[in-house]
Amino acid sequence: MAKVKVTQIKSRSGATKRQIANLYSLGIHRMHQTVEVEVTPVTKGMIEKVLHLVQVEEVK
Repeated sequence: MAKVKVTQIKSRSGATKRQIANLYSLGIHRMHQTVEVEVTPVTKGMIEKVLHLVQVEEVK
């Protein structure tokens, strides 16, 4: 499966509990942390919910 790098670029301060839970589910716990996740319908949905807080790059 394809993988993407997800990096938190904005603070979660002011985000909803649901958005913060999505960040933790993706494995992101602090600012500027980068994680690699496989693209599945579940992870794609989580990324879309916090897209304004993260930067997404494709892994080649």
